[in-house]
Amino acid sequence: MNAATMDLHARQLRVERGGQCLLDVPELNLQPGHVHALLGPNGAGKSTLLGCLAGLDAKAAPHVRLQGRPLSAWSPQALARQRALFTQEHHVPFDFSVTDIVEMGRYPHADRPHPDEAHLVSQSLTRTDAAQLAHRLLATLSGGEKARIHLARVLAQITGAPTDVGPRWLLLDEPTAALDLAHQHAVMRLLRQLASEGCGVVVVLHDMNLANSHADQVVVLAQGRIVATGAPAEVLRSSLIQQVWGVACERVRWDDGQQAREWLAFH
Repeated sequence: MNAATMDLHARQLRVERGGQCLLDVPELNLQPGHVHALLGPNGAGKSTLLGCLAGLDAKAAPHVRLQGRPLSAWSPQALARQRALFTQEHHVPFDFSVTDIVEMGRYPHADRPHPDEAHLVSQSLTRTDAAQLAHRLLATLSGGEKARIHLARVLAQITGAPTDVGPRWLLLDEPTAALDLAHQHAVMRLLRQLASEGCGVVVVLHDMNLANSHADQVVVLAQGRIVATGAPAEVLRSSLIQQVWGVACERVRWDDGQQAREWLAFH
């Protein structure tokens, strides 16, 4: 499998509903081993794009390719093994335990269990700093704790057998929204670690500083169209932020003598 066929690639991707164009993306190429952040104001099309990349829109599926194949050519089970989606809403109708929820992520692999299957749930919970919640009922948890449990579930889902080919993809819609500051950065560091392990990560964020600090590439959307893509330091400039978000900001640089950092200060 060559490098190009490992990408997640969209071409001539257009979504219309009720006579309104919600998304118009001529081309977008996302590479595994990187964290790609989707940014933009409310209604820009971020969640719509993420859903299309995940294969949720049947009409859009032929326009998105994973491992060189249109998403429409994948069976639901095969696609579920290859990519996992973390959504903003997590409706759980029954009173499941935390362990039950994370085990649901392993369902697509039921006929091809991992050699370390017995420990994957606990490993996924440990990676999201939620191992201590394993025996709790999901309904008793805070919003931030629930978010970390569902993150553990999708981590379990994309853990394939050692013989499986092709990179896994993790697509996340605002995974840091319900988290405190420490866990926001912990989750972003985890996503960077997953990318370093070869996973492709696509994450919708509203916090530009999280994207600036942790993403390899940012994709800025406005009114359903991509207005800029590239490295955060190149794209997240004051002029573009003023244009897209209507907010004034400047880049602030801090150097402690060992490492220089930049962040965005808003006015």
